[in-house]
Amino acid sequence: MTRVARAVTIVWIAMRYGLDELVLTSFQHPWLRLTARIASMGRDLSAPRGQRLREALQKLGPIFVKFGQVLSTRRDLLPLDLADELALLQDQVPPFPGEVAVATIERAFRKPIGEVFTSFDRTPVASASIAQVHFATVRDENGREREVAVKVLRPGMLKVIDQDMALIRMMAGWVERLAPDGKRLKPREVVAEFDKYLHDELDLVREAAGAAQLRRNMAGLGLVMIPEMFWDLIRPEVLVMERMKGVPVNQIERLRAAGVDIPKLARDGVTIFFTQVFRDGFFHADMHPGNIMVSIEPATFGRYISLDFGIVGTLTQVDKEYLAQNFAAFFRRDYKRVAELHVESGWVPADTRIDELEAGIRSVCEPYFDRPLKDISLGMVLLRLFQISRRFNVVIQPQLVLLQKTLLNVEGLGRQLDPDLDLWHTAKPFLEKWMHEQIGPKRLWTELKEQAPYYAKMLPDLPRLLHGYLQQRPVDALRAELQALTLAQQQTNRLLRRIVVGGVVVLLALVALVLFGPVRIF
Repeated sequence: MTRVARAVTIVWIAMRYGLDELVLTSFQHPWLRLTARIASMGRDLSAPRGQRLREALQKLGPIFVKFGQVLSTRRDLLPLDLADELALLQDQVPPFPGEVAVATIERAFRKPIGEVFTSFDRTPVASASIAQVHFATVRDENGREREVAVKVLRPGMLKVIDQDMALIRMMAGWVERLAPDGKRLKPREVVAEFDKYLHDELDLVREAAGAAQLRRNMAGLGLVMIPEMFWDLIRPEVLVMERMKGVPVNQIERLRAAGVDIPKLARDGVTIFFTQVFRDGFFHADMHPGNIMVSIEPATFGRYISLDFGIVGTLTQVDKEYLAQNFAAFFRRDYKRVAELHVESGWVPADTRIDELEAGIRSVCEPYFDRPLKDISLGMVLLRLFQISRRFNVVIQPQLVLLQKTLLNVEGLGRQLDPDLDLWHTAKPFLEKWMHEQIGPKRLWTELKEQAPYYAKMLPDLPRLLHGYLQQRPVDALRAELQALTLAQQQTNRLLRRIVVGGVVVLLALVALVLFGPVRIF
């Protein structure tokens, strides 16, 4: 009953804010529009449609806000008025009262807030779908006063998310059973993956751990800064981190006025993304403009500043190698290799004709090479790829859904910074270097060093393991194996004798030739 009530609530809110006007324009049935009008009599549609869409998503809750955040970066797919309004969801969600934040902090630390912070600003500086941020100061172990940012969870979030996810899981089940491509698209697995990451955001200790890992990984790159975590002041509902100062990445004119090289900034963003994905297999998976700033301080001028680490993605070594080989093949326009990789990975049935899949992939990708990003219709590319995948029964991999979403974020950000950015040309040298390191001698030496402790521990056990194996083997099988080994040894001995005899004969002949000169037969 709860799911039905929530579904009714979603439909009612959508109608009250006039979203049916956006959805039903493609329907030709007058009765459908009439039903929507009757069900929402008395609504006020005087506000612009973008504002109404944003307010409806805020009313529906955090899952729908996150959906709007992703859409806000896709200005090539949305009208500008909708994209501009949805961009406000990135850090301007209505805040909850500062007193509620203080109560949450005091409950988490079991002490008055004055004993936790030397000062605390009750007015939030940013408010998002899951939490909001306040500025404060603390005194560290050396007695120095440090500026910090305090992230506090919204109260009652778990219940709201569980209700919405139950409804989405039910809808995913309907899609899997009723849609022609339902089983191939694996909607329930995709929803389960999204559910996992959404619940991870509710544990700020987990978020702090992800941020610390990213900070270590990015320390030597010199392109991005990650705030320091204050571990003594981190709880599941409260996260205290170093305060970072910069300009929001979407304030391009302000960055340009400060002297930031905007095209380089766009290229650096692509480098950061591919480094996190292919070098580390650990990436910031919520890279919308609300979570990214740019430093204009002299010591760190032009560097990215990453914030909000509630969603991080991971890839296995197999995933990284498969993706890198696909990208490398795409860059070389080796569509046959792309088709072979799809078969080798099990994404398509083993009996798929390589030449037909190769032709299909070529027809999608070839028209878009060597063109600036502003001239590429990603919507058309995705549509064509979907048509191709349906034709060849491509199985959607749920573990890569988060990566696909992040790639869309990165591309959308790159489009805002530099419409002429060539995403493929920027990423190609990096991926080629990565592939060389994975396949060449450096990778072999790295693997040997990593596995050396394992082999050193295993070697003393080899005699015992061999003895145990031989004891478990049937007597007849052991006898047959012994006979085969004996026969092979005899053949090897005969071959060695022949080689030795032949070598001696040749040596004697050479000695005779040196001592007596050529021998005449007649």
